[in-house]
Amino acid sequence: MNFLLSPEQIEIQTAVARYLDAECPSTRLHELFDAPDGRADPRLWRGLLDLGVAGLALPEAYGGMGLELVDLALVAETLGSRAAPTPFLGHVIAALAISLAGSEAQKQRWLPGLADGSITATVALAEDGAAWQPEQWRVAAASALTGHKSFVTHAAQADLIVVGLEGGRFGIVRAGADGLSITPQDGIDRTRPCAVLAFDRTPAELLEGGADAAARLCDAALVLAAADAFGGASRCVEMAVDYAKLRRQFGVVIGQFQALKHQLADMATDIEPARGLYWYAAHAWDRLPEQASRSAAQAKAHLADRYLHVARRTVEAHGGIGYTWEFDVQIYLKRAMFDYAWLGVPALHRSRAAALAGW
Repeated sequence: MNFLLSPEQIEIQTAVARYLDAECPSTRLHELFDAPDGRADPRLWRGLLDLGVAGLALPEAYGGMGLELVDLALVAETLGSRAAPTPFLGHVIAALAISLAGSEAQKQRWLPGLADGSITATVALAEDGAAWQPEQWRVAAASALTGHKSFVTHAAQADLIVVGLEGGRFGIVRAGADGLSITPQDGIDRTRPCAVLAFDRTPAELLEGGADAAARLCDAALVLAAADAFGGASRCVEMAVDYAKLRRQFGVVIGQFQALKHQLADMATDIEPARGLYWYAAHAWDRLPEQASRSAAQAKAHLADRYLHVARRTVEAHGGIGYTWEFDVQIYLKRAMFDYAWLGVPALHRSRAAALAGW
């Protein structure tokens, strides 16, 4: 079994990284982070769509590239490493939901537009009490929806919203539908603005798939969130090391101090060995279905937990300046908080992984 990336996968990551480095350097990232209008940058998103990121894991018959989840996760890692403020996460999860649960007619209707980005989508899963899992969804599956969903990313930017419904069903709600209201939430991660969605007899198009498709979709979402966390945590280690080589105190660079050396080494050994967790979870999703749910839960739990830990240590490594608004570090710390909570906290997924193992 070969667990190294192929030349094509390396090229995908390199192309996305080059694009983000050119179009969303630190100065632009701060502009978007500080913007009052939902931190949306259509031009930045359009450029990523032109690279084909939205259709990577969608079938070729519907305009996608027919690649696997690991290829999509590699893009998520790169976006996480740059804290890129794009609707990528919600968009590709919504597209996967239609690919997994839609009828042939629904796939033909929606997937080509989602693959080329002429349609932007997001996904609405969570309900009250951090109810992220399909068995916890209570909005009734009907042609008219009533209820609400929380923590919906880039909802105001989306042309359509895939909503998780009772029984593990999905419904598609179009932007501007009757009875749909979108209220911004005061979330901490300004790179991924969230909203509460309320439905009042809102027209919806039900997808055919049921609980099996919902469980599979949630596993894929966990893998993508884990990949984003790995990318962000890796970047935090790089920032801390770079600063330790630059900042001088008592006439020497602070990286010469043994205590900081130990801290940086701990951060690096926390993260780099965990790369295989999300790679394997993505591989299991495509090739080892009996291991997919447990692997996805483990990857999300561990990487989200470690990202938050490493982001905090990165702030400490920067000293007082690490807390300031002008430094990138605070953006990554807040993104780590989002990854920790979105789709469920690590304790939830560790418990699920234990239950799935029969412990």
